[in-house]
Amino acid sequence: MIHAVAVAMQPIHAAFAAEWPQAELMNILDDSLSLDRARDTDLSAAMTERIVALGDYAESAGAEGILYTCSAFGAAIEAKAAQSAIPVLKPNEAMFLDAFRHGLRIGMLATFGPSVSGMEAEFRAEAARNAPGAALETVLVADAIEALKGGDARTHDRLVAAAAPALAHCDAILLAHFSTSRAAAAVREVVGLPVLTAPGCAVRLLRTQYYQRQPA
Repeated sequence: MIHAVAVAMQPIHAAFAAEWPQAELMNILDDSLSLDRARDTDLSAAMTERIVALGDYAESAGAEGILYTCSAFGAAIEAKAAQSAIPVLKPNEAMFLDAFRHGLRIGMLATFGPSVSGMEAEFRAEAARNAPGAALETVLVADAIEALKGGDARTHDRLVAAAAPALAHCDAILLAHFSTSRAAAAVREVVGLPVLTAPGCAVRLLRTQYYQRQPA
C-alpha cells in the first residue's frame, strides 16, 4: 500500500482486517506528495516519476499487488500499472465498478479538491467501458479533511454526513477518499442509499485478483 496521507492508513487497515485478514501488509508513506499535489495545477512528469518509483520499490520488496490509497494521482498510477506484471490498483477503480451495479446516477462526496477532476475523468472512462450513460455528481466538503488532519474526526464525519442529502436523488453515494470512508456510518444514517467506500471495494478486488493468479 502506497500512501500520500497518514489518515488513509487506518481505513485501509480496517478494510483488510474485515475483508482479507490473511494478507500481509506493507505500508509506504510519502506525506509530501499530497502537499506538492495541492500546489500543482496539473499532475507533473516529476510527480509521475515519484509515484512510479514508489511502486517500483514495493515490487522490489516482493509485493504481489500494489494499492495506491490517494486519489489525486490517477494517471501516474496508470503509468505504473502499464509496466507492472502484478496487480496495481488506483484507489477508486474498484469502487466505481461496484457503483455501476446500483444504477447510472452516482453521487460522490469528496474532501480533497485537487483530486476531484482526475477522479471524475476516471469515472467517465470506467463508465464508457462498463456502464454507458452513467453520470457522476460530486459534492466537495473541503473543510472536512482539514478537521481530520487536525485530529477532529467527529467534525469530519459530521460535515461529510451533512453534505450527503444533496445527493439523495442518486442511486448510490461514493465516499471519494480512503480517509472519507470513516464517515460511512454517519452518511448511511442520513440517506437511504447504498454508500460505497474505496477501501472495502479495493480490498475485495485485490483479493479476487490474487486468487485468480494462483495455480489451480
